[in-house]
Amino acid sequence: MGNMGWFSVGFRMICWLCFVVCVGGIGANWGTQTSHPIPPNTVVQMLKNNGFQKVKLFDADEGLLNALKKSGLEVMVGIPNDMLAVLAASMKAAQNWVSKNVSEYINDGVNIRYVAVGNEPFLQTYNGSFLQTTFPALQNVQGALTKAGLSSQVKVTIPLNADVYESSSGRPSDGDFRSDIRDLMLAIVKFLSDNAAPFTVNIYPFISLYSDPNFPVDYAFFEGNSSPVIDGTTSYTNMFDANHDTLIWALKKNGYGNLPVIVGEIGWPTDGDMNANPQYAQRFNQGFMNHILLGQGTPVRPGPIDAYLFSLIDEDEKSIQPGNFERHWGIFTYDGLPKYQLNLGTTKAGGLVRAMNVQYLDKKWCVLKPSVNLDDSRIAPSVSYACANADCTSLGYNTSCGNLDAQGNISYAFNSFYQKNDQDAVACDFSNLATITEKDPTTGTCRFEIMIVADSGMSWNLPRVRDHRALLVLSVFLQVIWTLL
Repeated sequence: MGNMGWFSVGFRMICWLCFVVCVGGIGANWGTQTSHPIPPNTVVQMLKNNGFQKVKLFDADEGLLNALKKSGLEVMVGIPNDMLAVLAASMKAAQNWVSKNVSEYINDGVNIRYVAVGNEPFLQTYNGSFLQTTFPALQNVQGALTKAGLSSQVKVTIPLNADVYESSSGRPSDGDFRSDIRDLMLAIVKFLSDNAAPFTVNIYPFISLYSDPNFPVDYAFFEGNSSPVIDGTTSYTNMFDANHDTLIWALKKNGYGNLPVIVGEIGWPTDGDMNANPQYAQRFNQGFMNHILLGQGTPVRPGPIDAYLFSLIDEDEKSIQPGNFERHWGIFTYDGLPKYQLNLGTTKAGGLVRAMNVQYLDKKWCVLKPSVNLDDSRIAPSVSYACANADCTSLGYNTSCGNLDAQGNISYAFNSFYQKNDQDAVACDFSNLATITEKDPTTGTCRFEIMIVADSGMSWNLPRVRDHRALLVLSVFLQVIWTLL
């Protein structure tokens, strides 16, 4: 790769100057598992202000799709895993879904280019739950697109985790599809190839670092500081290239070496784990952007890389079963503020542009009363209750709020519950342990949030805790049980 001469240099310069032409623009994943979503029109404007060309959705949400009308953004619309069985069982159901969620919106000016059938359905943690339904659903959705006359405009794909392929030696050239699903994967790959559709893969070096304490930290990034993985005459100094090329080798050795590949998700979280912080996230995402801006691709697949950053905005209602970091993947905070400097190569500003005209609730916070004894037996169950019903994932070892004292930890939990419930005074009681203050408790890297005014008309807006008095009774009950124990 290093000896391609003046042609290579010229090509890279052209790619840098004509980024959109070379890589089709960078995309973003727009997730909606949040208690107080930013209005969709505001998010669409933020996407455009930051030069994003594409957006990937996890379902066909009406509010999001309406906001994307005539936006010019290229859209990948998703089908959740829990819909796969219905679509696999019925072509009629697939036709109805395509009619309602693709055809109608295209007619109204939404530039839908892909349908993502499922989301990482073959994860080993799913224990095979979607092995029988994913491919038939893919086939039926493709059939429905064909019947609707959209098959040349809209392509099907399946966003898959990188665990669908493996290398016994760790070298990319030994890559092949996971043995337990190999036949299924080859059937899917053939189907994608037959329909001129792309293979979509999610690649996460952070997860490798999170899962393996012996994983070489520098190998997750792009500076070339890590000891390389030698594969024949090729040296790999970063995990992304090696992982990506393991897939390319798996495709090549099975006869599909030219199948287009989309990186459906790639990113780094900023909180909830010792390796999840803004510094590492900036280092990774900027390194990745610099890597693909050159248009050089990977050793086995030179050329532009089609990718969607994960993710656009933090989501405080995501499951934390994989880890507390799950709620902190955004390059923007829950209220649309950039977390760190990131040059996407798409705007003259050279940095991220915040969401405009976001409305906040009053400048009030809920904190532990200074007069309360920290040994009070009511505190522990109150904090447990607050964290179970709000978001305390910024508390913990080496997290953004990891240096708080005991009073600070308790106050953070109380405030999280109070803000999530729209600053209802009843949500800042906790058996008279808490009080409302107008003095911002934010300290150092630990931000005590003020919640934004959510758009109540948004169709995904999840029901928050509304009956605070009932919750107060439950809280008292839990405290009584705790005392008895």
